[in-house]
Amino acid sequence: MIRFAWLQARTQTAIAVAALTAVAVIALVTGPRLLHLYHVDVATCQGSACASATTAFLASYRWLQVFAPQLLLVLPVLFGMFWGAPLVARELETGTFRLGWTQSVTRKRWLAVKLGIGALTGMAVTGLLSLILTWWFSPIDRVQRNPLDPAMFGVRGIAPVGYAAFAFMVGVTARVLLRRTIPAMAVTLAAFVAARLLVTYYVRPYLMGSLRVISPLVMATGTGPVPPPGAPTVKPGDWVLSDQTVNGAGQVIGQYGGIGPNGSIGFQVSHGTVSLAGAGPCPNTFPAAAIGDARSAAGASASFNAAAQECITKLGIRNVVTYQPLNHYWPLQWYETLMFLGVAAALAAFCFWRVNRSLT
Repeated sequence: MIRFAWLQARTQTAIAVAALTAVAVIALVTGPRLLHLYHVDVATCQGSACASATTAFLASYRWLQVFAPQLLLVLPVLFGMFWGAPLVARELETGTFRLGWTQSVTRKRWLAVKLGIGALTGMAVTGLLSLILTWWFSPIDRVQRNPLDPAMFGVRGIAPVGYAAFAFMVGVTARVLLRRTIPAMAVTLAAFVAARLLVTYYVRPYLMGSLRVISPLVMATGTGPVPPPGAPTVKPGDWVLSDQTVNGAGQVIGQYGGIGPNGSIGFQVSHGTVSLAGAGPCPNTFPAAAIGDARSAAGASASFNAAAQECITKLGIRNVVTYQPLNHYWPLQWYETLMFLGVAAALAAFCFWRVNRSLT
């Protein structure tokens, strides 16, 4: 049974191995030079020269930087559509599965062998591709420092292995339920894309407890938190989930260090009274000259800015930044991988139940 199932899967396996080999060869040819450029031009640069060195480095092999992640992004769903969905298609459509069951091969063994060979092959190919690309992109990732970015997280590390297992089992499950290959492939694509988007934006941010920085809004810059001494800070590579401006009652009145439209700090002057958008009238007194300067074409003066900062402080306006720190990267990778593997295992159990009860 195992040999027969392997013979059925050898064409797809050969194509996958050939594609993986081609990617590995390209990575081995270009990867060492990319590492050399990083150590020579970027790691040792100083001062103003770093900006141009970094720009030139990130432009290296740009075509490969664009193409390679897309390959790993679509590979799991391709396994699900063109390997998982048609896995039992021919035998279910022609009825030849009955012959196998009459030759001392049980239903469970028949399905277990097919699922085992298909799922393990897909996971192995996807895992090796992810390993190759993670290594190749390592110097680029050191410069960009954004491994938790949603666009990067799913094409690095071990998470693609879970995606491959999930997509494969979605394809098999859809085929078992629908008994038609083309609709099963369409359902696989839709279910995989929906699951990835759902997990990326609504599940992954909450797989681990996020951290929060609360700091007073500073008029001098108008953007970004200025935390008190000893408070946690947002560092390069941290994944910012939200950056909100709140009033004294904790209500959100702005985003990204600003209040009002376009992230600006919106002060309004009317009949000599200064009000802050979303927070109400300022409790402090603004000098008349400062109000006059604010209305003039020249803009607000230093005295107006000082009074505005006092207003912000007395009204209790704060920045609240919620984020996942960089050191949560590998725990999040493991949690997400295990989550997709768990769903794949549940789908496999359903397929065993369905085949055992429904197919006659």
